[in-house]
Amino acid sequence: MAVSGIVSLRLQINLIIASLMALFLGTLAWQQIQDTAASVREEMQGSHRVATQLLARISWVFSEGGVAGMVKFLQQLGRIRANEVWLYDATGTLVYASPPSPYKAGREAPEWYASLVAPKMVAEQIDILGGRLVIRADASRAILDGWDDLQRLLIISGAAFASINLLVFWLTGRTLKPLRKVVDGLQRMEQGDYSTRLPPLAGREAQLMSQAFNRMAQAVSDNEAARRAAAEATRDLQDNRELTRAIQAHVEDERRAIARELHDELGQSITAIKSMGLAILRRSEGRDAGVSQAAQLIVDTAGHLYDAVHQMIPRLRPFALDSFGLADALADLVAESRAQHANVEVAAHIGELPADLGDTLATAAYRIVQEALTNALRHAHAGRIDLAVRVDQTRLVLCVEDDGVGPPENWDRAGHYGIRGMRERVAQLNGELTLDKGARGGVRMFAWLPLQ
Repeated sequence: MAVSGIVSLRLQINLIIASLMALFLGTLAWQQIQDTAASVREEMQGSHRVATQLLARISWVFSEGGVAGMVKFLQQLGRIRANEVWLYDATGTLVYASPPSPYKAGREAPEWYASLVAPKMVAEQIDILGGRLVIRADASRAILDGWDDLQRLLIISGAAFASINLLVFWLTGRTLKPLRKVVDGLQRMEQGDYSTRLPPLAGREAQLMSQAFNRMAQAVSDNEAARRAAAEATRDLQDNRELTRAIQAHVEDERRAIARELHDELGQSITAIKSMGLAILRRSEGRDAGVSQAAQLIVDTAGHLYDAVHQMIPRLRPFALDSFGLADALADLVAESRAQHANVEVAAHIGELPADLGDTLATAAYRIVQEALTNALRHAHAGRIDLAVRVDQTRLVLCVEDDGVGPPENWDRAGHYGIRGMRERVAQLNGELTLDKGARGGVRMFAWLPLQ
């Protein structure tokens, strides 16, 4: 993409060199003017002194002839170099003036230039018999020579300035040509072509630049590939979590249905079998010992089966969770744990929970606590287990801590499906789960589940 308003590097280099050359040529021209001024001043002073002394002597020699004799002499003498001579009679009338110089006749240096180099000279006056002679230095021809020299210098310098700048412009373009490839490569990368690579470029700096560009492009390409792979993995993980959530929801529905069937159908059937066994036992009692014994066995087996079914139902789906909510379901879970493990003290601190937690959140919280309690009871060899459930602003906080042997070194390895299951349930609800060593040396599980 072209960037407007920014001067190119090539033009910047040319401008710098042109500025330095212009400064040098300006200094050279100014020095030339100063030298010309000094030369003109020295020449004018010398020639004016000679002319004044000469005319002073000659006027004394020709004084007997008066003004007429002096005019005749001056006419024969002609123009004195770099001087103007005027002769005035006693009345102040001009009777003689030097003829104009034939040297570069009709040409004059510019006034601004003449003002820079012209010396300040005072006209000299010589009194003669019957008149006066006025002599003034004339630097116009010397100034014109200096102006011609300056013009030649400016023409040569201008030609050199243009030639050198054209040469520099061509050389910088040739030298900076590899940078165009670098810019093209950067623009292609800006457009998303991360496979762009630069060929070897001419020149040490350009070669280093191309190598650095290729390393950068490779790093960007690798990072982009890693980002895409991570994004794909994240999508796959999200899909897996969605699938797991759907499977768990389906499993919970099936558990609920199975528990209901066990309670309603199988439980009633077992009760009917037990009732029929009791009826047979009463009728055969005292009559047929074999029938009575068989009937008693039916009654005992039916009772044992009934107890097993009623112990299985809460593990499949606690009725309290659907009927009374999470707090009552957890209280029943704690009571069952106390009953089954009398040697372990199980303390519960369940705060006031919202009635509208929702089935998904309530089920996940129940299963997480159930798994944590099961792990503590089976593996921790704990004497005390503390359960705390509360609502912290917008989150449901679960904590299970024991005073057992603590977490094993390889507790997070593959195969610990209970812990992985807890992590999956928490992740599906965008919550957080931590497992670490508690204050009493055992395992402490914290889970934070968003209420929404």
